[in-house]
Amino acid sequence: MREIDDDFDVKLGRIGNRRVKRATSYLRRIRQEAAKAGPGARSASSFTGSRIGRGHAQGAVLAGRGRSQGQRRVVIKARIVRIKSGETGAVRAHLRYVQRDGVTREGTPGELYAGEADRADANAFTERSAGDRHQFRFIVAPEDSAEFADMKPFVRDLMRQMEQDLGTRLDWVAADHFNTGHPHTHVVLRGKDEEGNDLVIARDYIAHGFRSRAAELITREFGPETEIEVARKLQQEITAERFTRLDRSILRDAPSEALELGALSGREPVWQTARIGRLRTLERMGLAEECEPGRWRIDPELEPKLRRMGERGDIVKTMHREMAAAGITRAAGDYSIFDPERDGQRLVGRVVGEGFADELTERRYVVIDGVDGRTHYAELGSLRANEEAPVRNTILELRSRAAEPRAIDRTIASVAARHDGIYSDRLHREFDPQASGEYVGSHVRRLEAMRREGMVSRLADGSWNVGRDYLDRALEYEKLQQRNNPVRAAVLSWQRLEDLPQALGSTWLDRTLVGKEPAELASTGFGAEVETALRTRRQWLIEQGLAREEAGQIRFARNMLQTLEARELARTAADISARSGLEHVDVKAGGKIEGVYRRMLTLNSGRFALIERSHEFALVPWRPVLERVRGQMVSGSVGGEGISWSIGIKRGIGR
Repeated sequence: MREIDDDFDVKLGRIGNRRVKRATSYLRRIRQEAAKAGPGARSASSFTGSRIGRGHAQGAVLAGRGRSQGQRRVVIKARIVRIKSGETGAVRAHLRYVQRDGVTREGTPGELYAGEADRADANAFTERSAGDRHQFRFIVAPEDSAEFADMKPFVRDLMRQMEQDLGTRLDWVAADHFNTGHPHTHVVLRGKDEEGNDLVIARDYIAHGFRSRAAELITREFGPETEIEVARKLQQEITAERFTRLDRSILRDAPSEALELGALSGREPVWQTARIGRLRTLERMGLAEECEPGRWRIDPELEPKLRRMGERGDIVKTMHREMAAAGITRAAGDYSIFDPERDGQRLVGRVVGEGFADELTERRYVVIDGVDGRTHYAELGSLRANEEAPVRNTILELRSRAAEPRAIDRTIASVAARHDGIYSDRLHREFDPQASGEYVGSHVRRLEAMRREGMVSRLADGSWNVGRDYLDRALEYEKLQQRNNPVRAAVLSWQRLEDLPQALGSTWLDRTLVGKEPAELASTGFGAEVETALRTRRQWLIEQGLAREEAGQIRFARNMLQTLEARELARTAADISARSGLEHVDVKAGGKIEGVYRRMLTLNSGRFALIERSHEFALVPWRPVLERVRGQMVSGSVGGEGISWSIGIKRGIGR
């Protein structure tokens, strides 16, 4: 019998080559092959990549299990946040947010806790997160959370279950919030597993598994939902002006926008009764019509209309709450929602409330008592790293943000067009020899902001590759900014209106009187209060010799605003000199300033930076970028448009 040769030769790859078939490249090859197979093959495959990562098996099982009879509901919102290498400012800011004032039952600041500690150190968690590529943020809101005396045990059990499902220890902190009608918990989870590797969680688990685990725990805590509880909750949904479970059930059983009451048979009696009641409510809203007995026609836009209605209802409740907290009474008919899509719209008023329209993405809202006599709700979007949240009782101006290139972009494009898409401060000065350092610096800061969004690149020699299509890139950037921040907000006065009529300095009232910031004032509400303050301010200016009455008209002194600002700065400088023993020096246009930036001062005339050196100090206009270098040496050149700042010799602020 012939002997079979079972020997085989092993063909090794290059020794030491460890870049062998990583999981990401394997997944990429699968997707490429699926794409080559054509649309039919892709539709026949159920592979989507949603199960890649830890917890994929548990997520798939829990997603297919569905909601069991009597199981209580939990709403979970999840967000994955990318963290730039070494930058923990966003992490620190989010932790400050979850610990903000007034979120506990007693109205005190929130406290972070972790798996074993009732008090967690936010700074230590931030330092541990410094090398993380990403971070998970969850909001956990059980439907019956108001029944909890303390939510910590529930959250800890939930996170322990998550550790078991993912097969690794987790580093997390949490804070409970009781400042809304539905208590909830913010959980911040690091993007690293116990071995220091990137933590990748399967989408199935984030979308379904985590919520299912939370529902199991809350049901175990309070017991299955009783029929009486189900009936009570459904009864509340029958007349609700928002999208509810009943609406979702109706849409599911109403193909082609029609619903037969026969489709309700076989349901539990309590659900059948509730759905019929809901249809009658929708009929009164004009969203459903009984075209013949037992047959209903459903509005094709039912869900979006109800969702908008629910959002508006929440906004009105927010406005009521903020106005009541401020002790201000306004008619409900005077409530308005600021629409940033109406170009040219300008809103001026007093901030009476502010908060988060979306706690997960930290998009902010502000409630303004307007000079037009109405109360306005406006969504501001997400704040940038160097922006402050609106402060109550300050006077704010909102303008619609237009998505179009700015004048500064056209200048950059003109310079770059002459140099094959390259821009630099040197090329800018050659293009416009009269341009000041501050003016050129504003163009560089614009490019730096666009670079962070990946729209332009900075070259090794400090110049910028903006491309010949720069204006198209600028338009794309402005559209992105419009989505993130639909309005432009500017503080007109950091002081309360009550403090302005006899205040030293150039105030918002003065700028309004001379027409620098005109406002149409209503005869009621905050507009009437402003009109009274303006009359008092006019009389004060006459007493100060800065205005006079001629032929029934008020004439203001030339350079009145500059005179008022100079008087306030002189008094402030004298106070600082008396306390510190330092000598105040004036900074003139065309001069230079150098020293240590100490702090920012909020005056009636605006905000000023205190720059100190040896035995002297100066007060100069403040810019937000200075906060990055508090306590450090700065230098700048004073131009007509402001001060062009730099740190040390070569490196500029914002560069």
